[in-house]
Amino acid sequence: MIEFFKHFLHEFELPLNNPVLIFSLILFIILLSPILLKKINIPGIIGLIISGVIIGPHGLNILAKNSAVDLFSTIGLLYIMFIAGLELDMNEFKANRNKSLLFGFFTFILPLSIGFPVCFYLLKYDFNASFLTASMFATHTLVAYPIVSKLGIAKNQAVAITVGGTILTDTAVLIILAVIMGSAQGSLNQAFWIKLGVSLAIFSAIMFLVIPRIAKWFFKKLESEKHAHYIFVLSVVFFAAFLAEVAGVEPIIGAFVAGLALNPLIPHSSALMNRIEFIGNALFIPFFLISVGMLVDISVILSGPTALIVAGTLSVVAIFGKWIAAFFTQVVFKYTKTERQLIFGLSSAHAAATLAVILVGFKAKILDENILNGTIILILITCIVASFATEKAAKKIAICEEEVSHEDAGKNQILDEHILIPLAKTSATASLLDFALLIKDKKSSNPVTLLTIVPNNDQAEKNILKYKKAVDKFVIQASASEVKINTIARIDHNPASGIARTSKEIMSDIVIVGWPRKTGFIDKIFGENVDSIINNVDKSLFICRFQRTFIEEKRLVFICPPFSERGVGFQVLLQKISRLSQELSIPIVIYAEYKTHQTIQQIANNLRLNTKLGFKSVIEWDDFESISDEIRQTDLIVFNLSRKGSVSYHSIFDRLPQKFEKFFNDNNIILVYPHDDRKESAMDAYEDFTATPLTKSLEAIEQIGRGLGSILKKS
Repeated sequence: MIEFFKHFLHEFELPLNNPVLIFSLILFIILLSPILLKKINIPGIIGLIISGVIIGPHGLNILAKNSAVDLFSTIGLLYIMFIAGLELDMNEFKANRNKSLLFGFFTFILPLSIGFPVCFYLLKYDFNASFLTASMFATHTLVAYPIVSKLGIAKNQAVAITVGGTILTDTAVLIILAVIMGSAQGSLNQAFWIKLGVSLAIFSAIMFLVIPRIAKWFFKKLESEKHAHYIFVLSVVFFAAFLAEVAGVEPIIGAFVAGLALNPLIPHSSALMNRIEFIGNALFIPFFLISVGMLVDISVILSGPTALIVAGTLSVVAIFGKWIAAFFTQVVFKYTKTERQLIFGLSSAHAAATLAVILVGFKAKILDENILNGTIILILITCIVASFATEKAAKKIAICEEEVSHEDAGKNQILDEHILIPLAKTSATASLLDFALLIKDKKSSNPVTLLTIVPNNDQAEKNILKYKKAVDKFVIQASASEVKINTIARIDHNPASGIARTSKEIMSDIVIVGWPRKTGFIDKIFGENVDSIINNVDKSLFICRFQRTFIEEKRLVFICPPFSERGVGFQVLLQKISRLSQELSIPIVIYAEYKTHQTIQQIANNLRLNTKLGFKSVIEWDDFESISDEIRQTDLIVFNLSRKGSVSYHSIFDRLPQKFEKFFNDNNIILVYPHDDRKESAMDAYEDFTATPLTKSLEAIEQIGRGLGSILKKS
């Protein structure tokens, strides 16, 4: 018994050495500190940093800062930068790259300009020490980014330009670090600049040209191996971090660039993205925040007035420099005070790059111990300030965006959308479900419903059991993206009426069906002519043919005939097209008449859609070849059609499906019949889109011919 107690007490000797006990302690801190501090309205991030201070070597010495802690800390830091690059809205980033560039300039040059004279004249350091410390003020780490991500405003423009500015300013600072180190070592010559330039060029070529091609091939060839996708992504992140280090910059730059490179290949609503965020936010990122706290030595403040003065001066300059950069950005781009506060909050935390700069300078004996200790205190103060500022601003913006979305939903009469997917063959269900998850409103609590219509015969019960077994794997597929799946089996003589009846019963807003294979539209789908589904189902109907994976798409071609934007469901359709474009990080090109394009642009502005809409003019709608010549193999085609009786219906589009089969055999295609209440609205002063009187005459003759043909068939 005595031996047992000795062994038991030995396990709890400080600092802890048992890896199982250490890991369990860290997990309890990650679990409990945010929950406890939430009660007193303190951001969870601060709780993790303070926990690190308490358990660290400068606190109660419960945990030593060993190689295992350093490893997890490095993984967490790289994860933050990777997720920041991965969640960046690339369309928004491209549209605002000049804003990111200007913010990057402000957040680099202003703290540097303020910090250098303070260090040189006030703190009396030499030129190299002053310049290196001042450059440290220009860096920032996206410690508060998980707050933004959690509140769902990662695609906000203020967030996009801050994240974009981060990579610019941190890269510039780390290059300055390399230059100062070269200067201190006396190796700052022509060979140094050539080596740095060539290595960065090779690194960029590998990350933006080679890695995306390998990733695209990997995701396509191993589409069913979902666990392998996550391992592949992690491998790319750490390989990129290593390459960046070899190229002469910090690994965090490599992780961010890896996020940018993989961004178009990982939709935000995908199961893979959910796994990446879940594991990072649950384990690796909290570990990094705890390790930041473990660096803080509170006793430094008590070691003498010099350390206290340096720490206070550095903290004030760091916070003021970032605030003034955010203020200039607000003034130039006319942002609100809340957006300025969000930019300041995200960019004011100093941790990773700051620490890298100061530690390298300290080891090279350019900086003294007071600067090192002052920087540790600065890290704690700025992380706390950044967390409070970001959470306060992010909550305000999230509430505003939610109010706007509810207002827009009210206009479109969709408050909580419900998607229905009728199944003909389960082989096509996976791609239809992936599409549904991409366009589904994340705030909707309704599930995605999978429906099968079973013929009313002796085999009906057996067929229902067979269906239930077949759809189990799709329930698992959706649960990986944290989306509920509802499964329904109906017995009905007529599949079209069964689909229509079910869509009314569950009050679905969108119905997604698969493209009829081989037989074409003139034959049968689910045993019924597709016309009966189009005419019976009055919801927004998406008829989809997915020949290839979504990661191969380069553009979204949205074809809008005249007056199709007048439909009741067009606004919802435009929102879905915009969401699909953002998820796949591809631009939208609208094929329409000029007046149609103007109307669509106005609708997009009213809905506050951030998507940039390109435009191609179409005049001769019966000349299908003129459109098809411009379509590329990597285009996702969305055609906005209309049901008979609606204002935009025209008979020349009745034969479109056959033409799609002929001209776009390899493209992914979506034919959309938006919700229509069949009430014709008054025409505007549109030009007649049927090209000539001759065309009208030919169409009339064609309709007469169809009528005669049907009479002869009956005879």
